[in-house]
Amino acid sequence: MNQEQPEKLDLRSHDIAEDKRQELLRLFPEIRTEDGRLDFERLKLALGEIVDVGKERYGMNWPGKADCFKTIQMPSLATLRPCPEESVNFETTENLIIEGDNLETLKLLQKSYLGKVKMIYIDPPYNTGNDFIYPDNYSESLQTYLEYTGQVDAEGKKFNTNAETDGRFHSKWLNMMYPRLYLARNLLKEDGILFISCDDNEVHNLRALMNEVFGEENFIASIIWQKVYSPKNSARHFSEDHDYIVAYARHGEVWRPKLLPRTEEMEARYDNSDNDPRGPWKPGDLSARNYYSEGMYSINCPSGRVIEGPPPGNYWRVSKEKFEEMDREHRIWWGKDGNNVPAIKRFLSEVKQGRVPQTFWPYSEVGHTQDAKRQLMEHVAFEHTDNVLDTVKPTGLIRRMLQIATRPNEAEIVLDFFAGSGSTGHAVIEQNLEDSGNRRFVLVQLPEPLPKPEARLKTIADITKERVRQVITERNKEEEGKLPDGGLQMQDLGFRVFKLAESNFNPWNAEVPHEAGTLEKQLDLHVDHIRDGRTADDLLYEILLKSGFPLATSVENLKLGGIVDPNFRTVV
Repeated sequence: MNQEQPEKLDLRSHDIAEDKRQELLRLFPEIRTEDGRLDFERLKLALGEIVDVGKERYGMNWPGKADCFKTIQMPSLATLRPCPEESVNFETTENLIIEGDNLETLKLLQKSYLGKVKMIYIDPPYNTGNDFIYPDNYSESLQTYLEYTGQVDAEGKKFNTNAETDGRFHSKWLNMMYPRLYLARNLLKEDGILFISCDDNEVHNLRALMNEVFGEENFIASIIWQKVYSPKNSARHFSEDHDYIVAYARHGEVWRPKLLPRTEEMEARYDNSDNDPRGPWKPGDLSARNYYSEGMYSINCPSGRVIEGPPPGNYWRVSKEKFEEMDREHRIWWGKDGNNVPAIKRFLSEVKQGRVPQTFWPYSEVGHTQDAKRQLMEHVAFEHTDNVLDTVKPTGLIRRMLQIATRPNEAEIVLDFFAGSGSTGHAVIEQNLEDSGNRRFVLVQLPEPLPKPEARLKTIADITKERVRQVITERNKEEEGKLPDGGLQMQDLGFRVFKLAESNFNPWNAEVPHEAGTLEKQLDLHVDHIRDGRTADDLLYEILLKSGFPLATSVENLKLGGIVDPNFRTVV
């Protein structure tokens, strides 16, 4: 009698290379060989003349690029362990703070968050000589991370800073960025967008890198953020007053920005000096430089003055027939004495109820670096000033991106896998409270040790959690009792903490020597194949994650025989 076999859980992260192979086979089934491989000669035939087989081609290359692809294609055997004791409202929140290496974490999120993230903002290291750490061996990133965080014994593998004196200074930065950006793109929705902060050190390389990963056609803008409010008089050459924010969409033809709120200055340009019943208006030029076939005619002013035609080199922007119609509708302004060159009345009620985003973001609108530090120190009490992060971004800067790229009434996911002090989580909470939004955040931060570990704060990841926790506490106090129904209760004021670790299950190692003693040890591991110290929740969330369920999935305890057993839980 046949018995149903339980489904075997694949402990590996999503196999991205296999996805690409299957997509090629779906489009070109004729390239499959007898043993299931891909025949690229047949693919060239299928694609015809559009295949470039030359040795010289336009593109970006650097030492280590080939290893980046190996890194991307290597599945992760890690897991993310839940930490309810460090969380806020763990059972109900859908916000996440993940402590761990972001490369491994991005691999683990591929199944559960594939195509689900609306906006990504990252503030990666600017590569100024000592501002980022990286593993010596990218092919052993999980092992390196475990050794770095003291989870396993180690003698050698550590994370090192990228010294400017290194002969491969730029290459190491590119090797760090490429796999992360490649994996991040997979997580974006079809109408999703990624914003990256950068400065002049690597912005040229970043643009070339993003053109390769996202496609040049999906470039949206290179935004200039005015980051300081006063020039640096000590500058050797120029005072560096700005950073860049490079924006790429998953699909540029699909993504469209949301309009920003109109400013008071914009509204003040409209008045109603002639008491027009249609409300405030401002004059618009009737002439334009663009050629218009019916745009040459004379105009008679109410005062009797005759205007023979538009200014030299210009054309009237409407035909004579249209002009006379607008005049009859009192949409033409002749001046108080009826002698002016006519202007078109642009009514405030007829303009867009918002403004198109621009590529220059002044500090007066989105904040500057001093604002950012002040915001951090208002929410995190540092015992040592050496631990205050120098490259914090103001929440106003990130809120501008949220206004442009997300919709408040949908539970859209915002990801930041270089979370730092938690500015993105802070900004999401603030923006949700302002527009009654329902956005969710996912923050990922390496537990990089602080210069002077404190009693509460020992790593940058501790700062991330502490800041968001304090923001939530303060918001709860401010709103307490104000909204008896809905309102605050609709906001997600919490976060679940997860920490990167080895899989809860001891995997069978097929690469060990086939010797009796070694194989016996492998068999002993699988008598009890669960690692020591792992809980039922650890197992549950690894199974959820690797089965394609989001980490924010709601679960509840099952009743067995009328008794709630904490070891039996189910997805809601």
